[in-house]
Amino acid sequence: MSKALIKFIRLSPTKARLIAREVQGMNAELAMASLKFMPNKGAKYIANAISSAVANGSFEANEVIIKSCRVDAGSVLKRFRPRARGSASRIRKPTSHILVEVAKIEKETKNNKSTKKATAKKES
Repeated sequence: MSKALIKFIRLSPTKARLIAREVQGMNAELAMASLKFMPNKGAKYIANAISSAVANGSFEANEVIIKSCRVDAGSVLKRFRPRARGSASRIRKPTSHILVEVAKIEKETKNNKSTKKATAKKES
């Protein structure tokens, strides 16, 4: 299993989490292909994190699955906008941390239950 972490992305965590939920559990190659055609700003960053996680583990994109894609809140840049009568209102510019974990696809054996039964009969 390999990881990739991209920190301080100028994107709201709630907007990025919508995209992160879509790709969890998908094949990495399929996820990057689907993210390429999404119009959201966060899709580009998440696709970059997935390709980085695949490269960190020195895997091929078609042989790994996305175990988890987590978006955490980063620091918030606080700015002020002048308003009427000399007052001011606050503008919040949130940032995000994107963590992607990928792991190799595990091949499942078809006759798992039948082999367990056969070994149990041989032992008796």
